[in-house]
Amino acid sequence: MILYLHGFRSSPQSLKATLLAQAMRERGLADQWLGPQLPASPARAMEQCMYLLRQARDEQALDPERDLTIIGSSLGGYYATCLAEYWKCRAVLLNPAVYAARDLATQVGEHRMYHSDAPFVFLPEYVDELADMAVGRPAHPENYYLLAAKGDEVLDWREMVDWYAGSHGRVLEGSDHGLSDFAQWLPEVLAFALEGPAGLEARKQPPNATGGGATAPLFPKQ
Repeated sequence: MILYLHGFRSSPQSLKATLLAQAMRERGLADQWLGPQLPASPARAMEQCMYLLRQARDEQALDPERDLTIIGSSLGGYYATCLAEYWKCRAVLLNPAVYAARDLATQVGEHRMYHSDAPFVFLPEYVDELADMAVGRPAHPENYYLLAAKGDEVLDWREMVDWYAGSHGRVLEGSDHGLSDFAQWLPEVLAFALEGPAGLEARKQPPNATGGGATAPLFPKQ
């Protein structure tokens, strides 16, 4: 099962979520895909995710350590890390927020959603919620796959690589925060999500296979 968590002000209608959901349908795995719309409150977002995963465990006999991968983009990557540490499952992180409380403190106020004109209000107490849920560095980074773009205009890719040292993944030359070239990396991401490191190694593209370029297929620990 895959649980996809979108980023700040985003939605399940994002490019990455749409491509992943389509790929799951094409594989006959639509019933193994969860892509909820998350509320603005981080605490409520985590409660929603915990409810969905407990429901899957109880009603579908989900074994999180074996059968679950949480994919998170940007702020969703921060959530995914918190949840993966709790459930001891795999996680795929797409330009994740590492220091979410610090980075989102600048976003307190009224906004609009990216994929609609709906209002989005981020309250000061939400920053505290982010700080309260912090879990630290991954206990088992080998259960993680990181896709970090040097061209990310919002977050620092070097913080991502440092935080997730020891994980699988790639650093992309260029690209952007939203990973507009995500279709190129979807097969590799999905291989890890569905089969773990074994599936990843069988499908991995070689470094610099295309114009986007990729380095460090496995990030060494310092």
